[in-house]
Amino acid sequence: MNLTMFLFAHPIALLLALAVDAIVGDPESVSRRNLHPVQLIGRVIAWADQRFNLDSDTPGRRRNAGAWTIIGLAAGALALGWAIQVILLALPLGSLWLALLMSTLIAQRSLHDHVAAVASGLEIGGIGGGRLAVSRIVGRDSEALDQSGVSRAAIESLAENYSDGVVAPVFWAALFGLPGLLAYKAINTADSMIGHKTPRHLHFGWAAARLDDLANLIPARLAGLLVCVASLFQSGADAVAAWRAMRRDARSHRSPNAGWPEAAFAGALGLAIAGPRSYHGSKVEDHWMGSGGRPHAAAPDIRNALRLFIRACLAQAALLLALIWFFG
Repeated sequence: MNLTMFLFAHPIALLLALAVDAIVGDPESVSRRNLHPVQLIGRVIAWADQRFNLDSDTPGRRRNAGAWTIIGLAAGALALGWAIQVILLALPLGSLWLALLMSTLIAQRSLHDHVAAVASGLEIGGIGGGRLAVSRIVGRDSEALDQSGVSRAAIESLAENYSDGVVAPVFWAALFGLPGLLAYKAINTADSMIGHKTPRHLHFGWAAARLDDLANLIPARLAGLLVCVASLFQSGADAVAAWRAMRRDARSHRSPNAGWPEAAFAGALGLAIAGPRSYHGSKVEDHWMGSGGRPHAAAPDIRNALRLFIRACLAQAALLLALIWFFG
């Protein structure tokens, strides 16, 4: 084994990980036993939150504690990822074992299935079934959503998580192998757990939220571009409108990154998504992505978005394959 293999992901292993995740998804037995890597990362974050985020501390001390926590978490994930990658690649069929582990940290299949469940909920159970399904993937007040609101929420979640759960993990794995992939998942999980502007986490989670923004800066824009490319290969999707919506609307989103894939999906599908919404009784004002598109959506629009998502995942795999061919 040469040093390059340990420094960077084995590209064939990463490509195989995408295939395994798309076909198999996460093993349910692992999740049921709370042994999934993200669940283990979440336990560490929860412990750090209880141990270092003290109500008696000043805002400054809590911000410092949060910064050191995320630095330690990311550094620990890098070191652990490095050690595991070295061990796996030294084994017979090491690339296969590395691919299987990497596949658990990529969310193509699980994201597709969770969003498809919202479409099925609307089709089978009406608005009640749709609200129940969408409440499992978004944090907004689902009981206040009508059919259009449920459908838009599902498509927004699909777009944002395509970036966070698919493109970004593969991006960092392609650059730095399992260490980069594990560090990214640690940062992203920390942001989802403590990166909120609540009284408890406003200061302690500040560094986690900022580091997550930085980690997703390039992947979010890449995700938008991949959606534009995917639109070229889907009947009824408009690649030009996707590009224009992304260029026009993405920077108006309250998130520095989520607007790029959301605007691309909205433009491609002729929809207007995001906009004002309610979280725990509080209304959040946000700009529309795909402004000028129709604000009314339904289950068929979710299905169209899922077809576009599959094509975008294939576009990412094709890009990775092209890089393997070019650099190999």
